[in-house]
Amino acid sequence: MRASAFHINTIKEAPNDAEIASHRLMMRAGMIRKLAGGIYSYMPLGLRVIRKIEKIIREEMNAAGALELLMPVVQPAELWVESGRWEQYGPELLRMKDRHGRDFVLQPTSEEVITDIARNEIQSWRQLPVNFYHIQTKFRDERRPRFGVMRGREFTMKDAYSFDRDVAGAQKSYEIMFAAYMKIFNRMGLTFRAVSADTGSIGGSQSHEFQVIADIGEDLIVYDPASDYAANIELAVAPCLIEARSVPGAIMQSVATPGAAKCELVAEQLGLPLSQTVKSIVLATDPTKGPAQIWLLLIRGDHELNEIKVGKIEGLNAGFRFATEPEILEHFGCKPGYLGPVGMIKPVQIIADTTVANMHDFVCGANQEDAHLTGVNWARDLPEPSLVTDLRNVVEGDMAPSGKGGLAIQRGIEVGHVFYLGTKYSEALKATFLNENGKPALMEMGCYGIGVTRIVGAAIEQNHDDRGIIWPRAIAPFEVVICAVGWGKSEAVRRAAESIYTDLLAHGVDVILDDRDLRPGIMFAEWELIGPPVRITVGERGLNDGVIELLSRKDTEASRVALADGVQETLKRLGTA
Repeated sequence: MRASAFHINTIKEAPNDAEIASHRLMMRAGMIRKLAGGIYSYMPLGLRVIRKIEKIIREEMNAAGALELLMPVVQPAELWVESGRWEQYGPELLRMKDRHGRDFVLQPTSEEVITDIARNEIQSWRQLPVNFYHIQTKFRDERRPRFGVMRGREFTMKDAYSFDRDVAGAQKSYEIMFAAYMKIFNRMGLTFRAVSADTGSIGGSQSHEFQVIADIGEDLIVYDPASDYAANIELAVAPCLIEARSVPGAIMQSVATPGAAKCELVAEQLGLPLSQTVKSIVLATDPTKGPAQIWLLLIRGDHELNEIKVGKIEGLNAGFRFATEPEILEHFGCKPGYLGPVGMIKPVQIIADTTVANMHDFVCGANQEDAHLTGVNWARDLPEPSLVTDLRNVVEGDMAPSGKGGLAIQRGIEVGHVFYLGTKYSEALKATFLNENGKPALMEMGCYGIGVTRIVGAAIEQNHDDRGIIWPRAIAPFEVVICAVGWGKSEAVRRAAESIYTDLLAHGVDVILDDRDLRPGIMFAEWELIGPPVRITVGERGLNDGVIELLSRKDTEASRVALADGVQETLKRLGTA
């Protein structure tokens, strides 16, 4: 590829709405251009990266035995009604009608369509197992699209779906896909972790996320430096921090706490550690008949509630909301900020975090404005909680499940997710096959997604500096750029640059020859922004000494290399010699 025949259009300043590095750099490097909120055109440079990502994915999916097909972007609403997700999915599902008034959706995911294919195509156990995948455009009507390709509305995904005869077979398919994903992200040159995760709106009973480590990541990853344990903070088990409950040492009494509607202010006013306070969170559930049921959740004042864990509790797992102020007044006789489990007007279900259940002489709201109770103890001052369970987010330093040390937390960007679905969709859509005994049985399913376009942004977030992008070789738009300084003036420069270019192509290197005759400073700055792994500079002054310059993108100083050794030295830098 010659730069004069390629579209390169870099800009000095990113648009004002580009909040993070990947968005700014992709816009400045001319990889994407915004069409509407969360919707981008991928320019030639950006598309080259996407195609390399897709190639790696296809090679590993095919090697794992998956079969590629292609499902439509537009899906009929009937399938979503049949699965139950037409109402459940929410406003991110973009609904539309055709000219005949029939309902359709722009696909955010493909569980319904692939299950429909399976129920029509698979009749016998002899056709199983099978794994279908496609790489296709998706659309999710994000309320607030942001961060460029990281949280856009239109994006490209690879999603795969396995179908098996039984649970054991489905588990084997899951393990095959897990291993394929490890290979995919390793080949891309990304630093990542595979973490246990919640299944979310897709459903299922087992799930792992593949998280690219980056400071801008929206997800918090909890991991044990002493073992292979890693989990999304939504799923990470928070240990009880108090081994056993101590006997009461104080008398419960009400104390004035004017204006102290938060545990931090209460602790400050009373001169107590925040860990001695208890935070009250009031939830409500709405049965099909009768009034709402009120729940009081108690966590330590220095902890944060984990709503994913709450959503798995019996009675709350069908859906919950935060209680309204009238509901709180009705049950506690007080506005939020001073609520507690002692002396309520109406009974509520009390659920205590494991650490709170072992606390003694703690501080909580007095159900009276500007007042809190100190010296509160279970059994003596209030009944034992209805349920004791893990309600909180893990914090740095919590004991790891291995017991070998404290947990650590880092941020990550989710780029892949594998789910064991079981029969969630096959049951809803009646996807059955005839087993070895000639009896109908439900197919066991797995679901495996990779955010193709999101990987582009995640890779940049992990690999950039103040000069621009630093691409891993496997997904760089070009592996090598040859900067020919004085192209229009020097025959020697043209001959040497052409020779190196031809030799690198013969070695299978994806190389671009910059023959645009730009000033060196402009040319170098542009390629530092775009970020190919290796830059070769060919100039008349160097050629007079029989040398060229090699610069790896991560380095700041170029190396002078003999012209005759230029190709081999370049291959070494790429790791292929």
